[in-house]
Amino acid sequence: MACNCADQYKKLDQNDIKFLVDLLGEDRVFTGENINEDFSHDELGGISKMPEAVVEVLETAEVSKIMAYSYENNIPVVARGSGTGLVGASVPLYGGIMINLSKMNKIVELDEENLTLTVEPGVLLMEIGKFVEEHDLFYPPDPGEKSATIGGNISTNAGGMRAVKYGVTRDYIRGLEVVLPSGKVIEVGGKVVKNSSGYSVKDLICGAEGTLGIVTKAILRLLPLPKKAISLLIPFPDLDKAINTVPKIIKSKSIPTAIEFMQREVILAAEEFLGKKFPDNSSDAYLLLTFDGNSKEDIERDYDKVAQICLGEGALDVYITDTDERKEAVWSARGAFLEAVKASTSEIDECDVVVPRNRVAEFIKYTDELQKQFDIRIRSFGHAGDGNLHVYALKDDMTQDQWEKKLSDVFECMYKKSVELNGLVSGEHGIGYAKKPYLFEQYGDDYMELLRNIKLAFDPKNILNPGKVCQ
Repeated sequence: MACNCADQYKKLDQNDIKFLVDLLGEDRVFTGENINEDFSHDELGGISKMPEAVVEVLETAEVSKIMAYSYENNIPVVARGSGTGLVGASVPLYGGIMINLSKMNKIVELDEENLTLTVEPGVLLMEIGKFVEEHDLFYPPDPGEKSATIGGNISTNAGGMRAVKYGVTRDYIRGLEVVLPSGKVIEVGGKVVKNSSGYSVKDLICGAEGTLGIVTKAILRLLPLPKKAISLLIPFPDLDKAINTVPKIIKSKSIPTAIEFMQREVILAAEEFLGKKFPDNSSDAYLLLTFDGNSKEDIERDYDKVAQICLGEGALDVYITDTDERKEAVWSARGAFLEAVKASTSEIDECDVVVPRNRVAEFIKYTDELQKQFDIRIRSFGHAGDGNLHVYALKDDMTQDQWEKKLSDVFECMYKKSVELNGLVSGEHGIGYAKKPYLFEQYGDDYMELLRNIKLAFDPKNILNPGKVCQ
């Protein structure tokens, strides 16, 4: 594969802009000062680069023509949705063309016989959830950012709080329409339930962060909508006791939809951010569990068994949130954790690791030690049921030099610890640009060469989202 040098790519000139305008019209091509600064970065601070042109596309044929032209002329291309990523995956490191897919936002077909929903990549996760619920159906993946596009979710194989019971985005992708770097359009998978027809290209595209192809249509698997849901908020005297209870809950076979852990500091930040009280903020650690099913009796049987396990393991109480008002109070706070942490400081960066469930408490305890060692505030919460942790370092009043040095040292320690605990460097936010060094450290040369060869097979000129993941 060619090196990632800026001079290997063609800079856009007037002929290139004319091609784009002739194809899309002046109102859907933006250059120079007409490009909104938001397109230079995602939600991750510190990595920013303006594209040379931003184009709004409305159909697959437009994406195909832009890619074919870019491939022929060696112009780098980055696809983008809502820009809610946290690893710099949609930052156009080498300029070029940014394809904004957010207006490809049609729900194409609901197939109630095959339990599938066909959508364009710009449809928001919140829109999918609302639409299918109106038809008594359910799309389980539940990442925290509901304003993310489904294309972005597919690109990062997003997980979320319901992963412990239902799995992640990849488990709900039946088929994809994909534009390759050459401009060719392929369809992978379909509405079929089983598929052993060669390599699973569909599963390669899901989680590739837009480096192998651009998703222009997705067939999503749906489930019947559970009729009832009840949450339990369970305070523990410390995080050790809370986390060590989780494997016992899983083993009980009364599998909750979600098992979240949280600490008091993050709850207090959420209360301040939202301006309203959490049902309880007096304990150091909490588990938040949700159970769903088709009858209240089934759910009660499951949660009663889990409540008894928790109390037997040292839980201080069990709060049942079975009304809409109580559920809203608990889950709105959980949903606001990231924004609350952001609002409490000048800048944040995230370590998104995943470790075996029984090592979560050990990892979090280690981050407490790092706070003292490096004199830096660290806040964490995450999915205790699947071991996916979101750990945030906070800049506060550090200078930029101090921040960059401490961040590098702290992240190096945390990623090394995750590997030591038999974990991985990213649970659901991907690798993008920011986490590449840690991926390279975790996997040996043979593994990384395999990833590069996969990229080479799809994109021999390395024009699609260059500089990300394995490059």
